[in-house]
Amino acid sequence: MKLGIIGCGKMGSALLKGAVQSKAVNPAEVFLHDAYMSLAEQLAGDIGATALDSNAAVIVQSEVVLLCVKPQDMLDMLRALPTLSTSPLFISIAAGLKLAALEEVLGVDARIIRVMPNTPALVGKGASAFSRGSCANDADAGFVHAILKAVGIVTEVSEKQLDAVTGLSGSGPAYIYTVIEALAEGGVLMGLPKDEALMLATQTVAGAAEMVIHTGEDPAALRDQVASPGGTTVAGLAALEAGALRATLIDAVRSATQRSTELGVS
Repeated sequence: MKLGIIGCGKMGSALLKGAVQSKAVNPAEVFLHDAYMSLAEQLAGDIGATALDSNAAVIVQSEVVLLCVKPQDMLDMLRALPTLSTSPLFISIAAGLKLAALEEVLGVDARIIRVMPNTPALVGKGASAFSRGSCANDADAGFVHAILKAVGIVTEVSEKQLDAVTGLSGSGPAYIYTVIEALAEGGVLMGLPKDEALMLATQTVAGAAEMVIHTGEDPAALRDQVASPGGTTVAGLAALEAGALRATLIDAVRSATQRSTELGVS
């Protein structure tokens, strides 16, 4: 499957590199373009793909086109395209940008799927969701599912749920990096060397997540297994509640979801 990438920023690069590393995509059949050609050329060199000199050239060469342009720039970029003689499947990762807006520009018969991936796709641990446009068929959805499955987990949702996906898993890695950083800083405060504190904090977060995945138990039940009455964990949990960690994380998802919705308002 010949795959085109328009926009070679962090998210597009992470998704593509993850797909190549998992052998879901053949880099010899990948074509790239970015407004900053140095980005396209660097990414092409990294994975063995081909950088082309225009968006239109990428589309003509491709059966599937991954649109990784910023939401506020996407529609203007698409409007600037010449009349296309080909009809590839378009996959948009632009947060908040609705299928209806994309179909209005690309044509009502265009096959379009919206995807919300996240950057851990680069290491095969992505969490992605997608929603298909009115003309995208089962084969199109199957291709997108296969690509995203190769770099993590994937689910199909209704388009109205994609903003919430953006606020949770799309933006979520940044929340967890902040948690890891804060845990490590706490360790340093209590006397641990910085490198050891970061190592322990990182593995603790990864291990706790793996416990939820492996056991299938509710996180609250797993937490209760750690928290002995009157023990150290209970004391730490009381501090988290006093600092409103739970409410703050909930509010982070809400705020990011609302921002995604705002980006989709024309």
